[in-house]
Amino acid sequence: MRLRWLAAVISAVARRPRLWPTALGQIRRLAPTGWWRRRPFLPIPPPDYLRFRAQTAYGDADRLPDVDDVVTYLRWCRDWPGTA
Repeated sequence: MRLRWLAAVISAVARRPRLWPTALGQIRRLAPTGWWRRRPFLPIPPPDYLRFRAQTAYGDADRLPDVDDVVTYLRWCRDWPGTA
């Protein structure tokens, strides 16, 4: 299930080249320090952070974000510095 969700998110972002730098920047910002030293050797945000974000966004700490919500979030991240 999570692998299918991740593939859908990657596909949605891949179709939007203007979001690529933002997506990479967010991966860099959210990845824990030294992520390459711990399994699964991927820049994945800490599980506690992801659960907190899901709880505050959807009221369910175990829910995966909607793919459209991820794209909207990346657009917001991209545009936010310009609005400040």
